[in-house]
Amino acid sequence: MGLLERVSTLIRANLNDMVDRAEDPEKMIKQVIVDMENQYLQVKTQVAVSIADQHMLEKKFRENDEAGKDWMRKAQIAVDKTQDDLARAALDRFQTSQRLAQSYREQVDDQKLQVETLKGALVKLEQKLEEAKSKRDMLLARHRRSLALGKAARAQSALGDQSKSAAFDRLKDRVHHTEAVASAEVELVTDDMGERLTRLDRDTEVERLLTELKNRKGLLQA
Repeated sequence: MGLLERVSTLIRANLNDMVDRAEDPEKMIKQVIVDMENQYLQVKTQVAVSIADQHMLEKKFRENDEAGKDWMRKAQIAVDKTQDDLARAALDRFQTSQRLAQSYREQVDDQKLQVETLKGALVKLEQKLEEAKSKRDMLLARHRRSLALGKAARAQSALGDQSKSAAFDRLKDRVHHTEAVASAEVELVTDDMGERLTRLDRDTEVERLLTELKNRKGLLQA
């Protein structure tokens, strides 16, 4: 994959989606920033090299253009002195210089396009890098918040689990049953004691009535 293709991939990258899909978002976003910084340095270096190449091609174009003009001047001098052989040789050199100058002009134009393309990629990558850095804390905070919400949802779901709810209901029923049994036992003890007290009262009353009857009949000894 070429330099510009790698840069284009980074520029098109959707940071939000990358964070959402990553197993370790913090590690991922840091790696993306490192990759962008590395590519940025490479593109910046390539821009400098391309500009240097452009200047070299422009120099070659000027040299051959000037050489062509010089050979044409010499051809004119040769013609003025009726030295046709020298004029033909000078014109041949003129044509060679013109062809080279035209070739270098085309290369300069192509090089200018490459330099502009690289400069544009450099600007876009720099903007993407700044975006990644500015979004880093926000994206990581959003991811941590989503994890916290997920844990809360799972905890709430666990509390609402049917099996656990049924177990809680069974435990509650057992407590109620135990309370009912204890209440019944207390009630039985209370009833038994009341019955004994009632019987004691009846026996006392019977003895009193018996004594009264015997007194009336004079059966009791003094």
